[in-house]
Amino acid sequence: MSVASGRKILRKFFSDKERLVVLTGAGISSGSGIPTYRSLAGNWQAGTPIKHQDFLAKRSSRKRYWMRSYAGWPTINRAKPSPAHYGLKQLEEAEKLSLVVTQNVDRLHQLAGSRIVLDLHGRIDQVICLGCPRIYQRSYIQRLLKSENPFLKESGQTNPDGDAHIDSYRSLDIKTPICESCQSDLKPNVTFFGDSVNRDLVNTVYQKINESDGFVAIGTSLKVFSGYRFLRHAAEKRIPIAVINAGSSRGQNLSNLYLRYKADDLLENLI
Repeated sequence: MSVASGRKILRKFFSDKERLVVLTGAGISSGSGIPTYRSLAGNWQAGTPIKHQDFLAKRSSRKRYWMRSYAGWPTINRAKPSPAHYGLKQLEEAEKLSLVVTQNVDRLHQLAGSRIVLDLHGRIDQVICLGCPRIYQRSYIQRLLKSENPFLKESGQTNPDGDAHIDSYRSLDIKTPICESCQSDLKPNVTFFGDSVNRDLVNTVYQKINESDGFVAIGTSLKVFSGYRFLRHAAEKRIPIAVINAGSSRGQNLSNLYLRYKADDLLENLI
């Protein structure tokens, strides 16, 4: 099927919708220069991610994380919204959307101008203190890391969470950032693997799906239950489902419409 045909079919799906819930994954930011976690076949290709409990319990894991995060953060920080991000903003302005739920932590939806966005897994542009309520801007922590660890270098091999593929043999030398108020360790304001998504956020999404007239998953393989549960919930409620993904997706058998395209191809100037 041609891109033009796919866009025509998607327009028809959107035509009578006024309360769509959209779930986005790493594929929507690939057009912004941020790599995806998985291949088109759905296989993991992003290396070994940091585990929540390891970060909390092991200083060596925190040292390794901050070294790799220093290297990868500039790619995330410089990224600009893709045509698909702007396409969803247009859908919002056309009063087609009820909520955009993103599994991404890059904040590109907000940078594109979308207002009704729920950051399911947090936001990488913030760093939180593990001992007090203080929140830091990630750009500030980047400068702090460099000033205390002059040997740190940037890298273009970045994952969607800002972690980079680099040789971390000097990670034990790193002085990790601590809170200026209480001297506790700092952590990016994101949900690491092995951690749980805030239950209130999950319930908010469920409620929005219950009130919706359509559910759309964009740029996600839905291999992780964190996002897949929402598509499954929509299917249980018999809500029309569309999936847009360049590769395979776990939600294919539950969808009413499956469009195997890059998000940018279908969503740019769709309205």
